[in-house]
Amino acid sequence: MDAEKDVVYGTEDLLMSLCNSVVRVLNVATQSKVNYSGMVQRITKTGLKPDIGCFVMFDGGFTGLVVLNFAADTAMEIYERYMLHMGMPKSELASFYTSDEVSNIMGELMNQIVGDFTGKVRRELQTNITQSQPKMLVLNKQVMLSVDTPLDRPEMRRVTFYTEKNNIFYLELAIDRTEFIKLHDFDSREVDADSLMDGEFANRERNAAPAPAAEPEDDDNADLLKSLGM
Repeated sequence: MDAEKDVVYGTEDLLMSLCNSVVRVLNVATQSKVNYSGMVQRITKTGLKPDIGCFVMFDGGFTGLVVLNFAADTAMEIYERYMLHMGMPKSELASFYTSDEVSNIMGELMNQIVGDFTGKVRRELQTNITQSQPKMLVLNKQVMLSVDTPLDRPEMRRVTFYTEKNNIFYLELAIDRTEFIKLHDFDSREVDADSLMDGEFANRERNAAPAPAAEPEDDDNADLLKSLGM
């Protein structure tokens, strides 16, 4: 095989894919802009840090750990934007980041982020990974928890994220050192049988009777909104 034609997918590529999943899910869920730094840190350990820490393990084609650490203001901004976008009145929202409702929402968003990432892994890397349920902890300033990972050759990275209000949170990724080398071309686009059937049914309805024009919407965002319960 010609080495110059090999397509190698390594740790930084996996990290970027995960970062893009964070941005995509949070942008759709909160209808605001979340961005991440153009620089990545190499770190020697991962851990849960104040004020809210969340982690998910994944296993299968490769093994790893994803950690998200939120300051209180960041968690409340994301929680409030998400709930308001869902149609909840502001008067009924939790007032403090220590509320179980805030932790539950952040855990659900974490679940959607890792789910989006594992879906891309299946399509783009032709392998499968399964994720654990997110574990979310509210921590005070004196508590930091290290998360051990069963990795033989661990590689760990940290990326800084910024919300629309310039609040900060951090993503940490720990995975076994691995590379994916492309052997031949394949179609990495997602094929959704349900969407195809729905589209065919909608076409038949349109042919039968005129219908009001729908606002254009990105198919991927529509699927994500549906998975978030919107």
